[in-house]
Amino acid sequence: MNPSTVLIGIDLAWGERNPDGVTVLPFGEGLTRPMTSPPTTFNTRGDDELFAALISADGANRVLVAVDAPLICPNSEGSRPVDREVTSRFGRHDAGCYPGNQRLCRRPLRIAAGLAARGFAITTDPGRGARIAFEVYPHPATIQLFGIDKTIKYKKGLVATKREAFSRYQDCLRRCLARELPELLDSAPHRALLETPWRKPIEDQTDSLLCALIAFLHLGFGGDRTEVIGNDETGHILLPRPISAGET
Repeated sequence: MNPSTVLIGIDLAWGERNPDGVTVLPFGEGLTRPMTSPPTTFNTRGDDELFAALISADGANRVLVAVDAPLICPNSEGSRPVDREVTSRFGRHDAGCYPGNQRLCRRPLRIAAGLAARGFAITTDPGRGARIAFEVYPHPATIQLFGIDKTIKYKKGLVATKREAFSRYQDCLRRCLARELPELLDSAPHRALLETPWRKPIEDQTDSLLCALIAFLHLGFGGDRTEVIGNDETGHILLPRPISAGET
């Protein structure tokens, strides 16, 4: 059975050497469950492999792609307005933005152009078409979804330090999925993913799972569970809204 709706989360490598993380969630019409086929999470390397991974969504009526990387950067240097706003709001949580510009974001902008050539509108508005792609940012998303005050430091430091922090990240994401999308925890590969010690490809896969969850919250709740910072002209970031007290 072909899925009617496919949500794809991509943890995009900005450079050419590191792998991307990709999660594909195939749903029926209106995100009906169970999913029409098993969800998948994997790594790709390079533009060709990444775009080949999107072929699995070719038969779907609707496709949303949530990408952890800037897709809109009209500015050649410096930061975008959305980068500054996110940093202003989330900097105290250690979840500020890196500057997004055309010099630093060559691969993300190349991927955005490739998505546009394949019929995707680069927008957070599902009303703009059956295929849209938008930017998400896991760091502030974890603050909002996990109910934590500071980001979990699993990206830098000694391997032992990263593994300890990554285990906490996995625990938080597991609890979040149990609340928001529990059928992912019925998937043996995803249960295994959320128990695998830190390695860079595992980190990328796990971050892509969070990106896909943000897409699910955006489409599944008609925008009520997400907010857009910025705009489609100077750059946007889609974030989940904070969880309610007692939901953690």
